[in-house]
Amino acid sequence: MSTTHAPVTVHTDRPGVPLSRIVRVELRKMFNTRSGFWLMMSIAITALLATASVILFAPDSVITYNSFGSAIGVPFGVILPVVAILSVTSEWSQRTGLITFTLVPHRGQVVAAKGIAAVIVAVASMLFSFGVGALGNVVGAAVNGVDTVWNVTVTDMLLITLGNVLGLLIGFMLGVVIRNSAGAIVGYFAYAFVVPTIFGILAFFQDWFDRIQPWIDFGDAQVPLFETSISGEEWAQLGVSGLIWLVVPLTLGVMAVLRSEVK
Repeated sequence: MSTTHAPVTVHTDRPGVPLSRIVRVELRKMFNTRSGFWLMMSIAITALLATASVILFAPDSVITYNSFGSAIGVPFGVILPVVAILSVTSEWSQRTGLITFTLVPHRGQVVAAKGIAAVIVAVASMLFSFGVGALGNVVGAAVNGVDTVWNVTVTDMLLITLGNVLGLLIGFMLGVVIRNSAGAIVGYFAYAFVVPTIFGILAFFQDWFDRIQPWIDFGDAQVPLFETSISGEEWAQLGVSGLIWLVVPLTLGVMAVLRSEVK
């Protein structure tokens, strides 16, 4: 008695999952849960609340477009990095990584898609904030009976957007390195509040550290972006400190993700 088996044809010429499709999936994942939806809604809510606060409580002399942008930018500096953190750590905290990396075995492609999706959300949020700030500037000037002051240029908007995207990428990097939502969020607040305090104390008491601080303090190097005036040396300081705090840790984190066991 003989048993014959039909040959199995393996198609090796099928195209892989395109990056654009994974980015769309990651964007949808940011919105299709209750927590994700309200986190995104908090961006709009805080922008509106900050704008209303400037209109109601700010003196007439500071009813300018820059004032509205500054007020909106404070909560954005906290919310956007958290958005990036949760977009990465959800695969591990919710234990969906095994499913994700089975459907898309190329982990680097998934990480890249998460990063692109987070940057898209950041840029869209900044465009929304500029629109809300412009509306608030017009309404605030009318309510307070003052002239409308447009003291923010397109270049200023681009620099501010870059600063917020860099802050978001710090959150993304921490999410990739730590891969735990709570741990990464705590790590971000330590980076945002504890590290600058330590660097400030060192710079105050040690002259040698005061001279090199702009080259190794990524947060300090980003300040000129929000002051909308940055020199060539300050661009170099931003690049060097960004290499230390963003590029190198992110590279090591991605390497760990590619090699780690997913359970």
